[in-house]
Order: sequence, then C-alpha cells, then structure tokens
Amino acid sequence: MMRTVSEHQHVVAGLFPPPRAEVVPLAAALGRITAADVRATVDLPGFDNSAMDGYAVRAVDIAAAAEDSPVTLPVSADIPAGRTDPLYLDPGTAHRIMTGSPLPSGADAVVPVEQTDAGLQSVAVHASVAQGASVRTAGSDIVVGDLAIPAGTVLHAPAIGLLAALGLPGVEVLAPVRVVVVSTGSELVAAGQPLRHGQIYESNGVMLTSALSEAGAIARQEHFVPDDVAQFRERLDAIITDERGCDLIVTSGGVSAGAYEVVKDALAGDGVEFVKVAMQPGMPQGCGRIRGPDGQSVPIVTLPGNPVSAQVSFEVFLRAPLRRAMGLADDRERTTAELTAPLHSPAGKRQFRRGIIRIEDGRVVVDPIGPPSSHHLRYLAAANALIDVGTDTENLARGDLAEVILIDDGSA
Repeated sequence: MMRTVSEHQHVVAGLFPPPRAEVVPLAAALGRITAADVRATVDLPGFDNSAMDGYAVRAVDIAAAAEDSPVTLPVSADIPAGRTDPLYLDPGTAHRIMTGSPLPSGADAVVPVEQTDAGLQSVAVHASVAQGASVRTAGSDIVVGDLAIPAGTVLHAPAIGLLAALGLPGVEVLAPVRVVVVSTGSELVAAGQPLRHGQIYESNGVMLTSALSEAGAIARQEHFVPDDVAQFRERLDAIITDERGCDLIVTSGGVSAGAYEVVKDALAGDGVEFVKVAMQPGMPQGCGRIRGPDGQSVPIVTLPGNPVSAQVSFEVFLRAPLRRAMGLADDRERTTAELTAPLHSPAGKRQFRRGIIRIEDGRVVVDPIGPPSSHHLRYLAAANALIDVGTDTENLARGDLAEVILIDDGSA
C-alpha cells in the first residue's frame, strides 16, 4: 500500500516543533515576525513640544493680534531642539522655539514664525492662535503600557522606527528555521568542472537551498557526498554538531528501490521511515529523526533525486509546515483554471503537472507545459503553477477545470 499525499504531508508536518523566539537588534529585524506583544515603555511624545518653528506664547497675550495691528512681545529665551533645562514663560513674553523643542511651562500655544516678523529680541505677532495650536502634547501618539506592535506582526520600516522611538534596542521575533541541504550521488560534479561520461552537474542542492531561503528559512548547502554510507553518516554527524546549528536536514537522492541508495541504506530502521507516496513525480520519500554523536535529535526529510521530483516534493510536503514553524502563513494560493490542453494522469496517483496560468478573454486558464517525467527541469523552470490532478482522475479534456497551485506570483 502506498501512502497518500495527505498522509505524508501530515507525517512531515509532525517533524516541525512550534515556532521558537529570539531577540534580535532592530537593525536585523526587518521582515521578521514579532513573537510577543510589544508595549510602549515611554510616552510618545515624552513631553509637550512644538510642532512648528516659531514662538511659544500664552494665547491670551496675542488674542488681539492681526495683520494690520500686530502684538509685540519681548523674547526672553531661545529654545533649540535638545535643550534640557526647565524653562518658564512669564506672562506677556515669548520664547523663540524650534520644531520638536520642549514647550516651556506657562506656554499654551506656538505661533508659527511665518505669522511673525521673526524678531530675536522682540517679536511682532501678526495673527492670534488658539490654546494648543502647534503643540504636540505628551503621550498624544502613545502612552506607557499601550500596545505598540501586536504579536505576529511582520516588521516593516515604520514599525521598526516606532520600536526605536520607544528606546528599544532589540525585539523578540520568531526565529527562522536553520536548514542544511545535502545532495547525494557519485555521478554529481560541481558546476564549472569538466564532465566525464556518465556524470551530471549537481543542481538539486542549490535549487533546494534557494527554495528554502525563498520560504524564509536560513538555508545552507553542504557539498554533495558520493554513494558511500560511511561518508554520508560522517557528513550528517558533522552537520548536527556544527556550531552554526541545524533545525532540519533535507537530502536529495538515494531513496529509491535500487542499489546504491545511500540515504536509505544509511538511515532505514534508524529513526527514518522510507515510503512510496501515491504521486507523480516524487513517489519515493522518507522522513524521520536522526541522532548525532552527542545524542541530539534532528528531523530529516529525504527527497528523491530527480530534480523535478525534488522541487515538487518541497512544494507539496515541506514549504507549508516550514513556514508555519516560523510563524508565517502558507502563501501558495490555490485556484481553479480552465485547461488549454488535455491531460492524462496515472490511475491511483496524484499528479502534479507543470503549467503556466494566465488570463485569456477574462477567463483564468492554464497551459500544461512539458511531459510528466521527473527530469524535465526546463519546464518546471518556466512554470508559474502546478496542476494538481487528483488520484481519482485519469483524464482531463481541454476546457475542463483543474485545481492549480500558484508557485510564482511574479514578484521580484
């Protein structure tokens, strides 16, 4: 009996722990998600201050001011931004004041400099103002104890600015999952090196590392290993004990039913289960937990080696639980689209075909591209959608509606 896609999704999701929190400096917080409510630790503003360059006054003292009959007041102090000594405004006087500077006691309004003659020793005021004019009162933005940023907020630049204005050097955010990618296969050769007959360039490692990073994880690629069980186990032990940390290991290759399946040979019966999933592409799958030399347990997901199978398996099994483990929503949109060409799917298997979804004459349509085989990477590279054909469907005709997973939203 094969495992269904839904069953394997459930098993893989169970490997991920709840999101964990960490405190990061504000400079590193952009795009991160707050792990807890952040409450104001100070009032904003922290004191009554001027909203304009002008003159701090008592409104009653200039109530009779007009353009043709200004009121003249002596200027008894100058208040630039940053002045910290307490000041008092005597009745019948003015203080020259800059934007953001603290309002002196006794003042209840600010006259913009444009409504005066900008005098230094005395000032002629050409217009009256109401009490509170051009004054930012203490706590008018936020007061101590108010909710500043709710838990679960994706921090953008203004939110980080608010945290900085509150005097917070750092913020508690959900930690990204640290993932290490390992490709296996004696036939693999690094890009840029000459190929011998029977060799291929390694592509799964960089592809999966990119996919994991795109999903929000901190992913790094280990150099691929040959089909040697001892070397593979040594590499896993080194990954688990690496001081950079590892929350998840993802491998590609070595999980099928043939000989020289290094991942299966090394891990079967040792905390990792290898199964066949009723899907195309990506039937051979594995997952579980492995222990390092220090006894630490780390989850591992073993994907098939064919590149399309590996990437489709990531989309189907890994991306959603990975994002949930970081407090992120599953951002892969599902919709239905009209097929522009017929499709055939093997009986009893859930097929994921590559497609291009688009709008045609106001209708959402999807063009199936390429054959269903798991080695046609060029068509996956060109696709912006996966056509999800259910296990109970063998044939779909042109014009039929199909379930579609959007895998590329077109954003930069």
